[in-house]
Parts: sequence; structure tokens; C-alpha cells
Amino acid sequence: MTAFSNTSKTSNQMRQDLTALLGPDQCLFALEDRWTYAFDAGGDRAVPLAVVFAHTPDDVCNVMQYAAARRIPVVPRGAGSGLTGGAVPAMGGIVLVLERMNRILEIDTDNLCATVETGVITGTLQKAVEKKGLFYPPDPASAGFSTIGGNIAENAGGMRAAKYGVTKQYVLGLEVVLPDGRRVTLGSKCIKDVVGYSMTELFVGSEGTLGVITQAIVRLVPLPKTIKTLAVSFPDIQAAGQVVPMLLKTGVTPCTLEFIDRFCLQAVRKTGLSDPVASLISPDTGAMLLIELDGDEDAVAKEAATVRQICGQCGATGIHSARNPAEREQLWEVRRSIHGALAGLCTHWLEEDIAVPPASIPDMLEKLAALALKQNLRILSFGHFADGNIHLSVSEAAGPLSPQRAGEVTHQIFSLTKVLGGRIAAEHGIGLAKKEYLSVNLDDDTLDLALQLKKMLDPSGILNPGKIFPTHDHQPGNPDAANGVYPPGII
Repeated sequence: MTAFSNTSKTSNQMRQDLTALLGPDQCLFALEDRWTYAFDAGGDRAVPLAVVFAHTPDDVCNVMQYAAARRIPVVPRGAGSGLTGGAVPAMGGIVLVLERMNRILEIDTDNLCATVETGVITGTLQKAVEKKGLFYPPDPASAGFSTIGGNIAENAGGMRAAKYGVTKQYVLGLEVVLPDGRRVTLGSKCIKDVVGYSMTELFVGSEGTLGVITQAIVRLVPLPKTIKTLAVSFPDIQAAGQVVPMLLKTGVTPCTLEFIDRFCLQAVRKTGLSDPVASLISPDTGAMLLIELDGDEDAVAKEAATVRQICGQCGATGIHSARNPAEREQLWEVRRSIHGALAGLCTHWLEEDIAVPPASIPDMLEKLAALALKQNLRILSFGHFADGNIHLSVSEAAGPLSPQRAGEVTHQIFSLTKVLGGRIAAEHGIGLAKKEYLSVNLDDDTLDLALQLKKMLDPSGILNPGKIFPTHDHQPGNPDAANGVYPPGII
């Protein structure tokens, strides 16, 4: 088993070494400072021994070389906006913060790509390229504060995935620092590039367990000229579900196609909404689709007509089309209000992020409704209809789930997901939150291959240990390991 250093002498020496390596302005050691890097947007907590800020790729190389020589855990961190504990220092050690590496190095308008440092905020890149008539489509809900490096490490999705795909479709090349401090360059600006193994995607979605991303070349597309947004009401989710396969068979692929179930709509309705949104959510509205089309003006107009026709055939009870940007924002107010509305119903929800084949969403929601009835639960759902991504909020009928009950319900939800050919994680990653359920989707041989890759690149298990792999299979993350192993620190 991997032994991680953990003594007061080691801690004091680390303070001296890291300060000499990076300078005092790039290191934090006070407990109150370390506490602020003990968590991400999920529920887990663990306090690191040190927090360091990289300004350059050389800083990252130096930190990794230092940590590798001493077998000290290192956890790469972008903005800390992840929901599954990916940036939590589960085994303590060093949190390596990359947010200061935030330069857009190049926007190549001829080759339709951009070269960026890992800490560039996704929304900042989007605004910068839009000024040049270009478009970076990946759009996680956290785009206003999450980083490109973090998005790549988690293979972030978002609402435009059905038409444009997820982050991995836009990564042309990477600069990565390996656990031993070596720096490698993968991919290029070339559309056709078969020089050696295609290793770029190995690090996309690796959640910081295989290497530290320091730069990326990302693909851009021309900025759509027109956007059309419609909010469509239905009597129930089954009626809304008929729209997706019918629409896609016509060749119309919406930029976004969001669904919101009855219970989320009722919660949002209680918060108070502006017109014309409030009139769309009557007490008997069973589901709503938010559909957005983009492209050339004439093409968008034709697609909008097709959407209206199909929604009408599927029993839509109301269709509202935004006439201007202000009305578009009003329609999206429903989607943005969900989390705040749910907070008013329960102090703590079990949040899950699953994926099923898109046409199976109505079946999945029916199974979840049956589970809720049988187990006396509240299960609220919304998500990305066209790509099969469902976000769930679950509680007891009278309040939050106990930890034991939450584990039982999670297992039941994942089992239902598997039956329909689904996956236990769609766009939030595995991290700490879902690692014990990995076998739901991965058989032993597949998991063993992934472990072999991890051990080949990170034989000492120092890079983001304790993440992704089930504890009993991944020795570096085993909190029950022998004497001398760095204590997990989860609190």
C-alpha cells in the first residue's frame, strides 16, 4: 500500500520547502486559509496541509516533482465548482490551485480554435470569441465561474450538448503535467492528426487523477446568427417525451431542449414569476419543455414552425415564443429558478445526475414515480431531454434523507438507470460521491484496465487519490490502509 507522509515535522518542512519553491505569495498554510480549500460544491470536506497557487506550467512541474519525491498527495483545483468531490483533498496533502493561470493565449480566427491556460473562466472565453464572430459551445451551468481546465477534467456537458456535444468534442490538444513532474504535449491544431496514439482524450474526464492540465487548444465554430426560444407546456411528461424522437426524425436538432417536471414547476410557481412566464405554468401543467433553436434566420424560422407542429401533435397545452432577448431571459427564468425554489421545500436534497438513452426518459421518470410512491419519497426531475440527461432531487416526503437512507435510494435509482441502458453519471463526474457505485456500469475487466492506466501514470498514487475508483480496489485511496498512511481527513 502507498504510504503518504504525515507528521508535524513533515508539515513544517513542507512549509519551508514550498515557500522556497514558489514564494510566500503563492502558498497558504494558516488553518483558516486551508479550510477554504477543504471542499467543492458537493458535500464532502477534508482539510489539506498546504494550498499552493501555480502561475506557470513550470510551477506545476516543480510542485509535482517535489510531491512525487516525497509521496505527498496533490489535488489539482480549478474554481472548485464540481458537485462530486473531485477537488476535495480526501487524503490531505497539497491543493494545487490553477485559477491564476488564466490567460487566453491565442484566438485563431483562421483555424477556428483558441489556445488557453487552464484557469480561464469558460464564460470569459465565450465572450472573448463572440467578439470575433466565433462560438465556444460547451455550456455547463457553472460557465460563469468554472474553468476550462476543470471542464476538461470533468468532461463537462450542459444544455447545448444535444446539438453541439460536450467538452471532449472541442478539445484539440492539451499540455499536461504528469504525476512525476514531466510535461507532455498532446494533439494539435490539425484536423487530421494520427501521429502516435490519440492520447488527448485520455485526460478528458480523468478528474485530475492522471495528470494536471495546464493548457488546452479548443475548437471554435461560427457564431449562430439567430436564436429562437420557445416554452411549451404539456399535460404530463409522457406527452412531452413524444416530442424528442419525432422532432429528431425530422432533422431538426435544437440547440437546447430542456424538460421540467410538474413538481419543479409547482415549486418555481410559488416563488413568483414575471409575465408572460407565470401564465404558462398553470396548476395543471404537467411538464414544460424549453426549446432553443439557432442558426441562419430562415432555417430557424422553418425549424420553429416544425417544433410548433410536432408539439401540437403531442398535446401541447401552451406554446410561447420569445419575441426579443428580454423575453428570452424571462423564459429561462423558470430553469434558473429551480434550485432556489427547491431550497424552499427542503433543507437538503439528495442530488443525482444520471443519463439514459433520450427516448427512455419518460420510462425512467415513470420508474422514478413508482419508486417515490412505494418508498414515500419526493423525487423531482429536470434536465436535458434531447441528450437523455436527468437531474434528480430526492427527499423523504417530510424532509431530508438520512445518510443510510440516501445510500439505499441512490442504489435503487442507479439500478433502475442500468435497466434502461443508462449511466450513473452524465456530466458531474464520479469523484468521491459515486465511486462506490462504479461497478453498476463498469465490469471487472474494464475497471481493471482503468486501474492499470492509473498505476502506470501514477505508480505512487499521489495525484488526486481516493477519487473515481471504489475504495476496496484502489489502495492509494484506502482510508483503512496500514500505519503511516496519510489519514483521509474527510470530516
